Amino acid sequence: MEKSAAYRQYEEEGYVVFRNVLDDPLKQESQAHIEFLMNKHPDVRPEKLTTHNIVDDPFWIRLVSDERLLAIAQQFLGPNLALFGAHYFCKMPFTGKPVLWHQDGSYWPLEPMEVVTLWLAIDRSIPENGCLRVIPRTHKLELQEMQTTEREENILDSEVDPALVDESRMTSIILDAGDVSVHHPNIIHGSEANHSPYRRCGMAIRYISTSTKVLKKEFPLYHLRGNLIEGINQYRPIPKFNAAEHMNFVGYEAYL
Repeated sequence: MEKSAAYRQYEEEGYVVFRNVLDDPLKQESQAHIEFLMNKHPDVRPEKLTTHNIVDDPFWIRLVSDERLLAIAQQFLGPNLALFGAHYFCKMPFTGKPVLWHQDGSYWPLEPMEVVTLWLAIDRSIPENGCLRVIPRTHKLELQEMQTTEREENILDSEVDPALVDESRMTSIILDAGDVSVHHPNIIHGSEANHSPYRRCGMAIRYISTSTKVLKKEFPLYHLRGNLIEGINQYRPIPKFNAAEHMNFVGYEAYL
């Protein structure tokens, strides 16, 4: 696979940004979807709407299988793509919790670690409302064991060893709705609490190559593009649209 300019930056810095990936109608549907999910799951904090809350939601599958997102993922993983999981990190005004410094790959049972995260901005994401922050080039570190912490209320309840974090090198990733940042499973990253009057919502989408084996069965997987390899993983069927249970969206007929 010939390496794109974006891949070369990703390889060097551990992250890269793509601007204006989604069009306005899909951005608006994405914003409506997070409102729908918060109403459907009032007992779940908006920062913790994960795959298990949306596993049978056809709009979610429509969104993560959008050709523009898959084209980005393909630059990093090749043409054979599956969905490993996704997580809405929705920080409400003034109350949204931080995500402490961590490496994603330390939480994931993947072999090999052929995975990439596309962080899709549902809202504008800026330092004031707790945008994603990365420590460039830390993706060249090996994966560390995450440490449980109670020193600060946070979304993941864990963090990487603080001795590995040099915040003087930190970069804030400022995104408009519809922009996408891509980050490596080893890069140290996190985000601060939302102290602003503006909501900050994004979806972290985890794509894997179909040659990557998921070692624990509790992760729901979907095949999205390209070829499968027999005996590697089991994939769920694409969910069906049910007007009584799901948000209406453009193209729902394809999920009947």
